Amino acid sequence: MPKRMSRRRLLGATSAAGIGAALGPWVLGAERVRQRPNILYIMSDDHAAHALSCYGSRINKTPHLDRLAAGGMRLDNCFCTNSLCGPSRATLLTGKYSHAHGFRANSGRFDGSQQTFAKLLQKAGYYTAVIGKWHLASEPTGFDYSCVLPGQGAYVDPAFIEMGASRKTRGYVTDIITDMVIDQLKKRPGDKPFCMLYHPKAPHRSWQSDDKHARMYEDVEIPLPPTFDDDWATRGTAARDQQMTIEKHLGRGDVKADPPAGLSAPQLKRWKYQRFIKDYLRCVASLDDNIGRVLDFLDEAKLAQDTIVVYTSDNGFFLGDHGWYDKRFMYEHSLRVPMLVRWPGVTKEATASPDLAINCDFAPTFLDAAGVDAPADMHGRSLRGVLAGATPADWRTSAYYHYYEFPQPHHVHPHCGVRTRSHKLIHFHTLGEWELYDLEQDPHELKNVYADAAYAKVRAELEQELRRLQEQYKDNTAVPASRPH
Repeated sequence: MPKRMSRRRLLGATSAAGIGAALGPWVLGAERVRQRPNILYIMSDDHAAHALSCYGSRINKTPHLDRLAAGGMRLDNCFCTNSLCGPSRATLLTGKYSHAHGFRANSGRFDGSQQTFAKLLQKAGYYTAVIGKWHLASEPTGFDYSCVLPGQGAYVDPAFIEMGASRKTRGYVTDIITDMVIDQLKKRPGDKPFCMLYHPKAPHRSWQSDDKHARMYEDVEIPLPPTFDDDWATRGTAARDQQMTIEKHLGRGDVKADPPAGLSAPQLKRWKYQRFIKDYLRCVASLDDNIGRVLDFLDEAKLAQDTIVVYTSDNGFFLGDHGWYDKRFMYEHSLRVPMLVRWPGVTKEATASPDLAINCDFAPTFLDAAGVDAPADMHGRSLRGVLAGATPADWRTSAYYHYYEFPQPHHVHPHCGVRTRSHKLIHFHTLGEWELYDLEQDPHELKNVYADAAYAKVRAELEQELRRLQEQYKDNTAVPASRPH
């Protein structure tokens, strides 16, 4: 713990005696107050929010994630800041946007010498561990224990790098990672709080199921998303240039079979979708089962009331939405991530928040929970007030986004943008093209209204807000110049 307690944490400490309980520290029933809770952070890979039943999924059920949501808060407007695996993981560690932590694309290498929340927790006396997907090229730093997949890792009989040494395992990757997490929680030092980063590979491409779920959905027709046949008519070059359509770009390695003879083009597209989405959902089902195992362990070990549990994904994912798979774009299904938080004494059960959160907020939140001051150069803010149902008056009303990786994979042009509760502005800065969406009138983002005179005032405000955020975060890599309207 820091030698000096800030006024904010002092007020939080006194609230444990009954003053300001909503914003106080971690009141665990009537028995006691734990000043430094354990942290279990679960981050899957490419799990779209609209593939969780607690987020209203039309296509699958996730009972154990629903159980987590029922025990805490669901954030309905949580967004990644660069929809890509490695950059999101670097943002988790640093609390910064990609231009600041330096890992902009999956081809990069994370500079592990920089400050991370894991190092700060470790210094403050936490036992820190990371198990599963890493995808940052460099070795993990700031962890007492690490066992991570090299690169993307394999679904079956995966290799791991455990404390710098290669390790081969047999079995299904989601089960193995979960076994390791539970094992390390059992072996953890009993005199320290823990921060465990539990990073499943699933449901990342190539969507290989375990045996238990291999026949799941076999006789079911999964509903098509409402934008499955979007023709991108009002969008610009980027939507036409991408290479991630269900129709043209899902290969045999993805669908794992040859199509029946004689299918028309629309029929083939639907056949590919059914093959892809069922494998994806089977991976999600295994993931959900394993998260249930960890939640059960916390209960059985009497750790649940001392532990903050967070579930999220590194980015969203197109599940046939707009005719696509993958992520990268700033459109909703790629931008939004699930965020479920059960924080005993802070979150109320079965609640939801519409406030805007970004993945830069995760590191400051964990530091705040541990009583550690966040470095001033972190771009995010602690979510404690939002999670307690007492959102600060000066909470953000917009979220900034910036994607870089080009031309491959998937040929998505670089872009940046700003999202508010009601609108979204996207600037494809290498193309000089803009898109604007009214999310209240057009939640599926089918109509680009950037050139619509009726939106001139909104357009001008969002362009100004985009410039303001770029100045605030010192991102001069794509400063937009407004074009004549």
